[in-house]
Amino acid sequence: MKKFRKGFTLIEMLIVITIIALLASLILVGMGGARAKTRDARRIADLHNVMNALELYYAKNYYYPDASDWATLTTELTTEDIGVSRIPQDPLNTSPTAKSYYYGASTDGQDYALGADLETEDPALDDDVDGTVYAISCDDPAYCLRP
Repeated sequence: MKKFRKGFTLIEMLIVITIIALLASLILVGMGGARAKTRDARRIADLHNVMNALELYYAKNYYYPDASDWATLTTELTTEDIGVSRIPQDPLNTSPTAKSYYYGASTDGQDYALGADLETEDPALDDDVDGTVYAISCDDPAYCLRP
């Protein structure tokens, strides 16, 4: 009488686990570029949202904030009582002092530039501001906006 064993051997289990691990690593590596593009799209949207907040600030004060960095801009916009309670931070660097979003204003407070460092070559870079604007380097791969 033959004895039948139910179940898998250790070798069979190791082979299946190895195959699953290889497939998972291939999928994760393939998703890296998509994640960077998603973060770039968020950065561009964040700059447009801050642009709207700056227009609210300008409508109240008739000039744009005289901030030298993103942290100062965040403080000025959130404490000005214009209905803005939070300014977006970079998806990877959530500290307000992180150097990934940039703000610069003219000395008379009538113009400004916003910028963000992008991770990938985005088509939006074709239509943005280039060069140096108010001490912000807007050369690609930096995405910059002006009103």
